Amino acid sequence: MTVLSKLKTLATMDPAHRDLMAEAAVSLAAARLALLAFPFRKVAQRLGEPAPPEVAAARIAQMPSGQGDDDLANAVGWAVQRMAGYVPFKALCLQQAIAAKMMLRRRGVQSALHFGVAREGTAPLEAHAWLDTAGARVTGYPIRNGFTEIACFL
Repeated sequence: MTVLSKLKTLATMDPAHRDLMAEAAVSLAAARLALLAFPFRKVAQRLGEPAPPEVAAARIAQMPSGQGDDDLANAVGWAVQRMAGYVPFKALCLQQAIAAKMMLRRRGVQSALHFGVAREGTAPLEAHAWLDTAGARVTGYPIRNGFTEIACFL
């Protein structure tokens, strides 16, 4: 897809989706810059309250969820994942999860950012981040088998 065709697609998009995609691009850039500029422990302080995975699962189940919040979370996830392929830097699962969490927080929607690790045989350790709400899988899904959740931020 050429730059011109991408611009045409953007121009024909309805304003609400276009604005959401622009916000996703800015949020992805902010997440990337934060991860480059600060130690992760500083970034983690802004992600929310840390909770062990078993405590997080119970709290996520108790989060308020409505169809409007679920639709909003799905729209944010769509915009972030779509823009991740177009920004001029690598926007991997961690940047996507952080960007979507920021966007949902601005809209008053509670979410949980999960961190997991996996290792197959002697392969190096793999890490993955994903974000969900009480009723929607926002970014990082599907999660490959073998990942163990090690941390969660609510």
